[in-house]
This record gives sequence, C-alpha cells and structure tokens, in this order.
Amino acid sequence: MHTVSVLSLKGGVGKTTVVLGLASAALRRGVRTLVIDLDPQCNATSTLEPEESKASIYDVLQVPSEENLEEAIRPSRWGDGIDVLSGSEDAELLNHPDPNESRLHRLKDALRTLRDMYDEFPYQLVLLDCPPSLGQLTRSALVAADRALLVTEPTMFAVAGVQRAFEAVQNERESNNADLQPLGVVVNRVRPRSHEHQFRIEELRDIFGPLVMPVALPDRLAVQQAQGACMPIHEWGTPGAREVALAFNLLLARIQRISRSRRRAVHHDFDDDEIQEAVDA
Repeated sequence: MHTVSVLSLKGGVGKTTVVLGLASAALRRGVRTLVIDLDPQCNATSTLEPEESKASIYDVLQVPSEENLEEAIRPSRWGDGIDVLSGSEDAELLNHPDPNESRLHRLKDALRTLRDMYDEFPYQLVLLDCPPSLGQLTRSALVAADRALLVTEPTMFAVAGVQRAFEAVQNERESNNADLQPLGVVVNRVRPRSHEHQFRIEELRDIFGPLVMPVALPDRLAVQQAQGACMPIHEWGTPGAREVALAFNLLLARIQRISRSRRRAVHHDFDDDEIQEAVDA
C-alpha cells in the first residue's frame, strides 16, 4: 500500500485534477484506492459523488476512531474499487497555521486505525488531496504519507509555488516523517506549442532535475468536461481524453513500480515496461 500526498502551495494548478486522474487510472487497472479529501473546497468529493455519509474528514481529524472512519468512508459512484473519505467545508476550522504535534499526527493515527480494522488492508493506494496552503491539513497529509507528488503549471507564479511545496516536504521529512520522499513534480495543463510553457518546463528541470516527471499532462478541454459530468477521464472517450488518460496511466505505473521495489531509485525515465503497461491499460 502506498500513501501519496498530492499538493501545491498555489491554488488553481489542477491538484485535484491529478488526484482524480490517478483515481481514474487506478479504477481502470483494478487498483483498489481510497481518496481522502482534505481540501475544504471538497472538489474531489463532489466529482467522485460518494454515497451520503454521517461523518467527514472533519470528524475523523477531530477523533480518529473506528466509528468515525466507518461513517466517513463511502464507495464512490465511479464504480467498485474507488472509495472516498468525504471532505467537509468545516475542515477549514481545523487548518491551524501552527499545529501542535498531536494535531499533526491525527491523520496518521486515523490511517493506522483504519489498517487495524481489517485482517487484510483493502486499499493498494491512498491518495491525499491537500488544500493549497501550508496549515494543519497539508502538513498532516505529509506526516501520514510515504510519497509526495507536487503539482504545478508551466507559469512563473506556479513554479515559485512548487518550490515552496518542495521545501515543505523536506521540512516535514526532517521534522516529523523520515519515511516521506518526493515522488516528483508533475506539470499540468501544458500546451506543447507554447514557448512560455517550454521555457518554464526547462526552468523546472534546472531547479528540480530528475524530480520533474518525464510525462506532462496536456491542456485538454476533455478534463473539464469529464469532471463536469462527474466521470473518470478514462471513460470520456474523446481523443483529448485518451491523451490525458495515457499520461495518468504512466503516473500510476510510476507509483506502482516504486511500491513493488522500495530500493529502486525514485526518479528515473519511464522504461519500456512502464510505457507498455500504460498503453495497455
């Protein structure tokens, strides 16, 4: 099981889009996944449309008990294999700018409690959708995760935001979670013919080197269309959707490869097996 925090410290770069795209790829490959919506905007919850629940991430972070977890986690309407720990606007009330150690570890405690509830843990992947701010919600996700996926757009302000996010990952790794590693930087909404976009991608590679994922997510209207219809991108069926879906297949393949061999280097170009897996998915 891998727990991946998906974050950015700049809003509007498509962080939730990446969570939903990975969930869609996981659904297509039969990878049982839990999406935990930590963002008070609750966009992941709205798109995945889980069954109505009596509790939410707010209740779980207040008291990480079995009862609250059972009430807050529900199947999504995307199909068997994707469950949701529902978000809540009230979670903003818990987003303390300087949380104490107990508050920082509540999500980690909740995941430990969740694992203890099963003889065999049902999820192969846990995706944490973080808000675009560095308060308790994002920091608790970094404490609970073993990988951090940073999301950016190829724009000047977004590049600055991903630098801050990387520093946050490093700080949390040194202070509270020695197991945390950066999975990489994924560049979203790329227009290949844009000279500005290509310049910013090269800038990111100069800053982060091999941390920049060798696949970028193209800017396609199909993404907004699929989300508006609350459908997985893999089921939208247009040429643009198929292009984006292939990119998410590659990202999921990266996560699965790392999960199968922890001693393997985190950052490497996609090999032939990964590419073939993504195409076949």
